[in-house]
Amino acid sequence: MANSASGLAVHDECKFKFQELKARRGFRFIVFKIDDKAMEIKVDRLGETREGYDDFAASLPADECRYAVYDLDFVTDENCQKSKIFFFSWSPDTARTRSKMLYASSKDRFRRELDGIQCEIQATDPSEMSLDIIKARAH
Repeated sequence: MANSASGLAVHDECKFKFQELKARRGFRFIVFKIDDKAMEIKVDRLGETREGYDDFAASLPADECRYAVYDLDFVTDENCQKSKIFFFSWSPDTARTRSKMLYASSKDRFRRELDGIQCEIQATDPSEMSLDIIKARAH
């Protein structure tokens, strides 16, 4: 399962936990990281269903790249309860250049492994992924 662009594999746990989030709503969010030594994408943190968007945003390190998925619940203009799964590519300006390149070259293939993503956000700064922006993208 190596990624042809970057040589990275995707750990099976990433797909299993994503399926749990998607099918059983077992998690609110999942943060993924690239393990440089194993050259593999792994689960970094699982957000419990009781955790909110602030908990999610706080779980992204200020100076390291991450991928993440977030299951957003919202109410439509027609007053219908809905949910959308967002994929985040977090690449802060303060991250190492090598890390940013590795995450950028692996993102598309990793995202394809997670079937059911409905929206994508690329952010380099917390202001680019505020809850207001996410909610606006959900509608």
